Amino acid sequence: MLKRKTIFTTLFCNLCLSLAVVAPVSAADDSQFVMSASGTESDNGEFTVTLKGENIQDLFAYEVKFNIDGGNIEVVKASTAINGFSVPPIVKNNEVTFAHTKIGKVDGEKGNVEIGTITFKAKKAGTTNIKWTDIKIVDHNLGSQTFKPNESTSFMKVFGDLSGHWAKSDIMQMVDKKVVEGMDDDHFAPNTNVTRAQFATLLSKALNLQDDSGQNPFADVSSGSWYESTVKKSYAAGLINGVADNAFAPEQNITREEMTAMLLRAKAYATGTKIEDMNANGSLSFSDEGSISSWAKKAVVLAVDSGLMNGRTDQEFAPHDNASRAESVVVLKRLIAGLN
Repeated sequence: MLKRKTIFTTLFCNLCLSLAVVAPVSAADDSQFVMSASGTESDNGEFTVTLKGENIQDLFAYEVKFNIDGGNIEVVKASTAINGFSVPPIVKNNEVTFAHTKIGKVDGEKGNVEIGTITFKAKKAGTTNIKWTDIKIVDHNLGSQTFKPNESTSFMKVFGDLSGHWAKSDIMQMVDKKVVEGMDDDHFAPNTNVTRAQFATLLSKALNLQDDSGQNPFADVSSGSWYESTVKKSYAAGLINGVADNAFAPEQNITREEMTAMLLRAKAYATGTKIEDMNANGSLSFSDEGSISSWAKKAVVLAVDSGLMNGRTDQEFAPHDNASRAESVVVLKRLIAGLN
């Protein structure tokens, strides 16, 4: 049975290839092809596209092709309500091919026809694009014609722990920009604290800082550590200072005022200005304004005035609270948007 199925599949594929030279289907020029998606986002990564034909004249067999990002998406299944035999989807060089034929001496489908559905699954979080590039239709007399639907749809796999989170949209935008990543393919951990080295890394990626061959001024940034290069180039660009003359405390959770200071230095670096030369139009009105460290005060004023930073609440800035991964991504997005 398996051998017969394999032989039939091979014959059908060869038939589809040979039909390119057969006379085209008559009166099919008015046919239209549309694609719809089951939704725009999901936390499990699965989504289904439905293919429909309108004003179909005689559809006995078909072959459809899609362009996909093969590194981030896989085909789960394909199906059709049209009776007959289907060739399972074939994925090669970022192209998906799916084919189906009716069997026997029967007429082809006519009118508005649901051609089939294909279910995809994204492997990692972010936006995935699917483009329906071709459909070759074959009539019951084995005449063929190829159409170029050029129908596209986008779908986003969202980290499961971002459901209902206030920073979900901003985080996913930054994921799409390849600036931030999740803890794994399914979790972002938005409320986890961020270390000083991690935030410096985010800034260096956002500004596309190049590696610096200068000396590492911090005794607690060991040679070969994952953050050595980040610290060196961030220090050379003036984005970071140490907690002491020779200590950076790379694995210490960053405070909100420390994050604000790094953020303003990054803005100064990117715009070719100095923080000393920046002016704010307003002043702070937080109840805990007095607890902001003197060295961070101007950076906080400037960041709040420009919209780069908000308070932890309407009344409190919370300068000494640890910053979360969600907060760090949101302020990074605001920085990039302001620079653009």
